[in-house]
Amino acid sequence: MMTLLSFLICWATLLFYDWAKKDWLGIETIKALKDYAGDSYFARALQWAVKKGDAALLVILSVWTDPFVTVAYLRQGAHQYNGLSARDWRIFMLSLIIGNGLWSVTLFTGMSAAEYAWTAITEAMQ
Repeated sequence: MMTLLSFLICWATLLFYDWAKKDWLGIETIKALKDYAGDSYFARALQWAVKKGDAALLVILSVWTDPFVTVAYLRQGAHQYNGLSARDWRIFMLSLIIGNGLWSVTLFTGMSAAEYAWTAITEAMQ
């Protein structure tokens, strides 16, 4: 259910982004990270991914942000608000799977760890 909701929200945001024809995301700022020299872990990871190519960038952006930002950045050309090509749809769906898959694994691991800790604490108190 959460993946479907994520899909709908990101897709609607893309439609609005194309309709508005404004770069309110600052995609050009992300492109400027090719020359970043700071200490931010995410910015350095993004800089590394930009230099490695679209596949690495797809993974980093999918983990760091959402499918909307990922596909908006990876679309061919700058300031072209012309919808999604077949390539863009593949990027969008892969980003959706990567991002939501990571969150699912993270939440499952966290909930399992909390359950294990709770069981250990309650057994120790008996």
